[in-house]
Amino acid sequence: MRSVTYSMNVSLDGYIVGPDGGFDWTGPDKEVFRFWIDEIREVGVHLLGRRLYETMLYWETADQDRSLDDSELEWAALWNPLPKVVFSTTLSAVQGNARLASGSPAEEIERLRAEPGEGDIAIGGATLAAEAAASGLIDEYRAVVYPVLVGGGIPFFPRRERRVDLELVETRTFSSRFVYLRYRVAR
Repeated sequence: MRSVTYSMNVSLDGYIVGPDGGFDWTGPDKEVFRFWIDEIREVGVHLLGRRLYETMLYWETADQDRSLDDSELEWAALWNPLPKVVFSTTLSAVQGNARLASGSPAEEIERLRAEPGEGDIAIGGATLAAEAAASGLIDEYRAVVYPVLVGGGIPFFPRRERRVDLELVETRTFSSRFVYLRYRVAR
């Protein structure tokens, strides 16, 4: 069965964006960017909330930007053909290799798990991940922790009164002070 993974950059105090909605502190260095390129190779379909989808729209035409380096072009070449499912109540259309979700996250994940396919089902966006987590659908949490305290904003982990036991699967410390943590949900 395909695993459902939730991966995002996160501040040390647990936020994916700060109180002002900004995430300028998450700009990865070359080593971290290479890590994300390797991670996206393992993804078969990506589920996104509206805000993350709109942020990632840049990559739909980024390959036309002559200022991109080789690793950025490699990311675009991997990201653009990747199937994406966008959850939004305000969008009426999406671009690229994306479609608007027709069901709840639980319904979409069950449908995707039932279909033949390879690679993880990745979730991006805290609100969407919180809904999937509340239904017990996330198999792994993956975070690149940035050495910054932003003091508030959108939390990486859902604020639900539900205990979830985790098993540490992998850690990695980057030369740039960032730390990768990968946990599997203990079932």
